[in-house]
Amino acid sequence: MGGGAVTATGWAGRRVFVTGATGLVGSWLVRALLERGSDVTVLVRDADPQSELLRSGDIARTSVVNGAVEDLSVVGRALNHHRPDTVFHLAAQTQVRCAYRDPYETFESNVRGTYTLLEACRRHADWVHGIVVASSDKAYGDAATLPYTEATPLDARFPYDTSKLCTDVIARSYFATYRLPIAIARCGNIYGGGDLNWDRIVPGTIRSLLKRERPIIRSDGTLVRDYVYVKEVVEAYLTLAEHVRRPEVTGEAFNFSAGRPLSVLEVVEAIGKTMKVEPRPDVRGEAVAEIARQYLSSERARAVLGWSSRYALDQGLGETVEWYREFIAANGAHGGAA
Repeated sequence: MGGGAVTATGWAGRRVFVTGATGLVGSWLVRALLERGSDVTVLVRDADPQSELLRSGDIARTSVVNGAVEDLSVVGRALNHHRPDTVFHLAAQTQVRCAYRDPYETFESNVRGTYTLLEACRRHADWVHGIVVASSDKAYGDAATLPYTEATPLDARFPYDTSKLCTDVIARSYFATYRLPIAIARCGNIYGGGDLNWDRIVPGTIRSLLKRERPIIRSDGTLVRDYVYVKEVVEAYLTLAEHVRRPEVTGEAFNFSAGRPLSVLEVVEAIGKTMKVEPRPDVRGEAVAEIARQYLSSERARAVLGWSSRYALDQGLGETVEWYREFIAANGAHGGAA
């Protein structure tokens, strides 16, 4: 493995490949890389015109490879033609309810997609010098002791959670066997402008309140989670890539958390406060395949990487609400596909 660590000021001119580039995190990560002067190639399966990557025009500043991450010929062609030295693997089916309804699709995307991407990186290891893989706090499953640390056993059971556990284990296998320079990110619930999955509590609540409707809570409102702002997640991924070749980082997983676990009802109340609206949620108690309490310690990320959460909840929600105000104003009251 050649090449050195990417430094915070060393992104200019670097060739970077991003899977899942049209998603919530991918769109903001691509923007951050472009702002730093990187030469970015993106993998796009479905070109959703409402994705922030497309709406912003950032996609026009990238090289686009069309296809599915599960297709080795597509991913291999992307790496061979564009020769990135840094790869961010974000592509995944990310919706818990979709995974419950159709586990096959989720396993194909999240499991096959991961080993396909890493196999392509193995075959092109002469120039791929750093890989960041997006796992999830869901990989831990229902642990008895909270918060989760990186020493907490991975014990996922439900389809989406299990798919992320597999992502995690496959990544560590490729490091242990082939010494690919991989680091793994485990984040809590990520929120921010650009998330158009209206089933999720943050965008769904904001859209409902902007439409003067009661937000729907599909659980009983007591589920406790981490909520971490997308811009902080982008910084986490960039930081991992900058340090990926350090012995204490390569092959390792790191938790990234805002350090403030909240119930669903508390999140809805916080959004209402930000928007100066009484939310009066419609609590339905219909959630399935959900764990009651999940939250992370990111102490290791602070100690080893120097990363820590810097956005207060009101600041992150404030920026997020403004994004959705503009988006819904531009797209009508429906605010995009449900």
